Amino acid sequence: MPDAPPAGRLFPCPSCGARVQFDPRSRALKCPYCGHSSAIAAAADLAAEERDYEEYLAREEAGGGAVIAGRSSETRCTGCGAMVLLEDKVATEDCPFCGTHLENKPEAAHRMIPPESLAPFALDLRAARESFDKWLAGLWFAPSALRTAANLGQLTGVYVPYWTYDAMTHTRYRGQRGDNYQDVETYTERDAQGNTVTRTRTVTRIRWSSAAGEVEHFFDDILICGSKSVPGKLVAWLEPWDLDKLEGFRPEFLSGFKTERYAVGLGEGFERSKELMEPTIVGLVRRDIGGDHQRIDAKQTRYLAVTFKHLLLPVWVAHYRYQDRLFQILINGRTGRLAGERPWSWAKIAGLVLLVLLIALVIGLVIALTQGHGG
Repeated sequence: MPDAPPAGRLFPCPSCGARVQFDPRSRALKCPYCGHSSAIAAAADLAAEERDYEEYLAREEAGGGAVIAGRSSETRCTGCGAMVLLEDKVATEDCPFCGTHLENKPEAAHRMIPPESLAPFALDLRAARESFDKWLAGLWFAPSALRTAANLGQLTGVYVPYWTYDAMTHTRYRGQRGDNYQDVETYTERDAQGNTVTRTRTVTRIRWSSAAGEVEHFFDDILICGSKSVPGKLVAWLEPWDLDKLEGFRPEFLSGFKTERYAVGLGEGFERSKELMEPTIVGLVRRDIGGDHQRIDAKQTRYLAVTFKHLLLPVWVAHYRYQDRLFQILINGRTGRLAGERPWSWAKIAGLVLLVLLIALVIGLVIALTQGHGG
């Protein structure tokens, strides 16, 4: 236990004045020094709302918006570029994504579209470490010094920014429909005696015809990560998220955790969401064309009644360096699902290959000696 509590910040303990932290197990603000716990009252009026995309895009481009309560300063990491929102009265800390000390002098947080909903952490540090240790124990050919040299036990809870988009799509297309039909063709070949013979066979051919039409589809909660500090492939592995359990934003949930400002803006996020909508739209067009084969020559999609939510999702982050390379591990703070990068010990792999070759050589020698004595 620390010798003395730090100075009170955003949420001081009513018992000793120290800063309290959000405890995922009890869903309460808990003091790490005296143990005092204060429940976070439910607020039914803080339900997550869909916001008009065009309206807020214009606000963002005009420099409007607000800052997150209790996070009025920010600093950019010189290592990975993450924009970390600092808790009030915190002058400096380490980057949760790469461990770089945030030496830059914090500046006033720029206005942004503030989050109106979040999913609070459901896994505490102990549960996150259990998930991490289970993953680590199952690694093959990991360097022996990985755990100690990389200091893997350090996990940081981070609220990562996300966008969700809803849109009604209307797509007009032109293409071609291909229908299979059977045809009989004649061909010649030589038989077993070398004579030329004429035979027939049934073949499948395609009859193409022009096609055109319109399809519509409503997309709900297309999820886009607003961070550029973590690899997209790792972020994708954290899904699915229980977006049906989102809660209205409360600064109490952020206490004791780090928060990243979105690096993917509202407009860029929507363009990325279109990429995720595209396969579904293409599938609908192909289904509408029908037949056995489809060709799409041209299509144009309109996105109507677009709405969005800016939300924060909880992620436990571990980072470590091995042979001058940064590796990251992410753990879904709701489900414990883990996505991680790992180094390989080529020495161990080479040792195993040599061992297999040695065993094969010994077996070969034994067989040869046995056959020699038998002869």
